[in-house]
Amino acid sequence: MNWHEHWAAALKAWGRFTKVHDPLYCQSTLDAREASLTGSFAMFRLDDRTVVLDMQSVAELDLADMPVEVMAHEIGHHVLCPADLADNARLLARVRRGIPGLEGFAPLVANLYADMLINDRLQRSRGLRMSTIYERIATADPTPLWTFYMRTFEVLWSLKSGTLTRTEITEDIEGDAQLCARLARVYATDWMRGAGGFAALCFRYLTGADEGALADTRRRVCVGVVGDDAHIPGLTATDDEAVVHPALDPQVNEFAPQEAPADDKPHPPGEGQFREPFEYGQILRQLGVKISDETAAARYYRERAAPHLVRFPVRTKPLSTEPLPEGHTAWDIGEALEAVDWIATATRSPVVVPGITTVQPVLGTTEGQERDKRPVDLDLYVDSSGSMPDPRRNVSYLTLAGAILALSALRVGARVQVTLWAGAKQFLTTDGFVRDENAIMHVLTGYFGGGTAFPIHMLRKTYIDQQRTGPTHIVVISDDGVDTMVRMNDEFGRPGSEIATRALASAGAGGTLVLNLWPGAEEKIRAITPGWDVHRVSEWQDLVDFAAAFSRRHYERSNA
Repeated sequence: MNWHEHWAAALKAWGRFTKVHDPLYCQSTLDAREASLTGSFAMFRLDDRTVVLDMQSVAELDLADMPVEVMAHEIGHHVLCPADLADNARLLARVRRGIPGLEGFAPLVANLYADMLINDRLQRSRGLRMSTIYERIATADPTPLWTFYMRTFEVLWSLKSGTLTRTEITEDIEGDAQLCARLARVYATDWMRGAGGFAALCFRYLTGADEGALADTRRRVCVGVVGDDAHIPGLTATDDEAVVHPALDPQVNEFAPQEAPADDKPHPPGEGQFREPFEYGQILRQLGVKISDETAAARYYRERAAPHLVRFPVRTKPLSTEPLPEGHTAWDIGEALEAVDWIATATRSPVVVPGITTVQPVLGTTEGQERDKRPVDLDLYVDSSGSMPDPRRNVSYLTLAGAILALSALRVGARVQVTLWAGAKQFLTTDGFVRDENAIMHVLTGYFGGGTAFPIHMLRKTYIDQQRTGPTHIVVISDDGVDTMVRMNDEFGRPGSEIATRALASAGAGGTLVLNLWPGAEEKIRAITPGWDVHRVSEWQDLVDFAAAFSRRHYERSNA
C-alpha cells in the first residue's frame, strides 16, 4: 500500500488547514535508526515537524493497511499534544513530579499520556480505527502497566473487557482505569494539568518494573524526538502547581474532598521558583538532546541571567568627530550608488555619464557636539573553593551573578576576562579579555572545590606586566577568603597587597569586592583593601540584585 497517497486524508483528520512536512518513510529499521527513530515504529520530530515511519516495523506489527490512523496520530503530536518543544519539556517535567524516585521512566509515561489524548480524540471525533491498532499490537504477556493502559481505552471507548486487554483485570487496575478515563475527558483541553495525575496513576505499575518488559511497551508507543542543538526556553522555571492523584482530585472523582489536598510530599531538589541545574540537564537529556553537563549549565545560567541583564556602564571620551565636506572626487562604476552627489553631478554636466561625469563628496572630520562613549571592560574573579556550590549540580548565585555582569558587558560592546579560582594553582581563565560568550560561560560554570588562594598572579600579569589600553573595572565575588588577595605573596614573593593596589590604579575604572560576610568581618576587609569598594551580602541570593543594579549604582558614581 502506498502510504503517501493517504497523507492528505491524515492531515484532514485534524482540519483542512493543517500543514506538516511530508513524512519520512524509512523502508528498514536500520534506515529508521539513521533518522534517529529507535525503539518504536513511528515518531514526530518536534524540532523540524516531521513524521518519521519505520515501515519494516509497521509491517511486523501488522499495521500496513492503516496509514491514515498511524499518520494522523503522529500529526496529533503537532496539533494537540505536546505541540511544541516548550510544552513537551513542561509535560516531561510535570510527569517527573508524579513519579518521584522513578524519574527515569518519565519519557515513557509522557508518551503514553500524549498518545492516550490523541487516540481518544481520533477514535471518538474523527471515527478512525485507533482501537484496531491496539488489538493488532497486543501482546500475550503484557506488563501490568500496559494492561492498565489498555483497560483505560476499553473504558474510554465502551469496549468489552478483553477486547484490548489480554490478562485478568484486578480491582486495582479496574479502579485506576476508571479514574484514568475520567481524567482523560476532564483534562482533554487542559492536558498539562492532567499530566501529573496520569503519572501518579502509573507510579504503582512502574515500581519494580522489568526494563526488558518495558522495552516491549516502548516499541508499541510512538516517540517524540528533538534535535541535538534544540534550545528550549522557560525550562529553568518550575511548575509549582500541586500534583494530585486522580482519586483525590474533585474534578475527576466526585467523591473526593472539594478542596484538593496540597502536594505535601517532599519536593525534589530544585522545587520552588527555579529547578536545579542538574535536573535541568536531566530533562534535556530525557527529551533527546545530547548535551554535556557543562553545556547544560551554560544554557541554564544564560536563561536565569536574561531577565536581569542591564546596560553596562560607559565612560565618556573627548568630543567625537563629525563629517566635514571638503570637495568632490570622481565616482566610478562599482562604487556604492548612494555615494553619488547628484546635484554636483548635474551641475557639472547636464548629460550624466556614469564613471565620467559622476562625482562623490570628499569628507573630512571636525569636532562634534556629542561625546563619544566607550564601554568599560570587565575583569571578573569568581570564587570556586570548597565552600561554594558546584554550578553544574546546584544553583550557584556566584555563577549567576557573574553571568549577569559578563553578559551585560558583552551586550554593549565591552570585553570581559573571567577567572575562576580556588586553591593554589587552581584557576581557570579566559584567553585574556574576550567577547566570546561561550568561552566566558565555560569558565563561569567550571568548579574546583579546593582550598582558598586568590590568583594574585592574574592581577600582576593583567595590570603590571603589561599596559591596559582601556578603562577596566575589577570585580571579585567571594567571601572572607578574599583576604588571600592581600595577605599572600605571588610566586616571586611579591606582596599581594602591593600587587592589588597597583592593579586597582592601573585598571582605571575602580574595583569592587562583592563578599558574603557576617557584619563584623566587613570592617576587617575594608581595612586591608583600601581603595576597593566593598559590597557585603548576607545571603548568596542577594548577589542577583547586586549584579542587576551594579552599573547604575557603581559606575554613575565613578564617572561623575
